[in-house]
Amino acid sequence: MRRVFWVGLGATAGVLVVRRLTSAARAYTPEGVARGLSGLGDGLRELAEVVREGMEQRDAELRLALGVDAGAIDPATAQSLVDAPAGDHAPVPGVRARQG
Repeated sequence: MRRVFWVGLGATAGVLVVRRLTSAARAYTPEGVARGLSGLGDGLRELAEVVREGMEQRDAELRLALGVDAGAIDPATAQSLVDAPAGDHAPVPGVRARQG
């Protein structure tokens, strides 16, 4: 009875090892590598989409803060503020100059 148990245990372990090795070898075939790279491509597309959404959101925040969309200042003045944020500019209506 003991021998049957050990033979059965050995056969089960052998089958499990062969299945693991087969799946690992299949992952390194050209088809397996292509499948892995396609998953990577999907992830990169999702990342690019999230970055693009963040850029659009930040752009909207900056445009609102500069008053470009609200019409508080004209686009040329806004562009000059972006190009030279610490430069000498004409005062913007409704915005107080910083002291210090």
